[in-house]
Amino acid sequence: MSEEAVCPEHTGIAPLREECVYTSCYCEENVWKLCEYIKHQQTCPMDEVYAVFISNERRTVPIWKQKSCKGAEPVIWDYHVVLLHFNKQGQGFVYDLDTILPFPCLFDTYSREAFQSDLFLKPQFRRKLRVIPAATFLKKFASDRSHMKHSNGAWRMPPPSYPCIETTESKMNLDDFISMDANIGCGKVYTLSDFVQHFTIKG
Repeated sequence: MSEEAVCPEHTGIAPLREECVYTSCYCEENVWKLCEYIKHQQTCPMDEVYAVFISNERRTVPIWKQKSCKGAEPVIWDYHVVLLHFNKQGQGFVYDLDTILPFPCLFDTYSREAFQSDLFLKPQFRRKLRVIPAATFLKKFASDRSHMKHSNGAWRMPPPSYPCIETTESKMNLDDFISMDANIGCGKVYTLSDFVQHFTIKG
């Protein structure tokens, strides 16, 4: 996929991919760091930016075009997190540090290539998405990284080098963000089709 998937007039709101804060398998923290960068650098209005958690009740969600994909097959994640920039012109861009697609990638391209469609998937693999305003994500999200430890305390994957993200109210609320129960947590929960329809360029 070439960089033509990004509009030539689009000005990126994040660092270049290779300059981003990135830790493999800590996608929620990678996106938190992107939100933090955008807030501090004021690269765009914060109300244009969202953290998007992708999961479902069974925590089995296929996503294509990931670095860890084998060939044309998707990766089955328990959850994944990307950043969505939806600007005032109605253009959407996805920032996913784990994709082989461009960074950023046009929303329509990312939806078609990475999400594809739920129509041909078994019910247990159908995706839902929790969309959280970036400012809310920065204020509310907390993780002590305990989900990345084995029962003996060993790390499943090496953690980020910076301290755990916490708030005055919480040290660990990751499950509330991964949950696709619309009655708990922050933001709004969409089915994949409703999400794509809502953020697709109009007109």
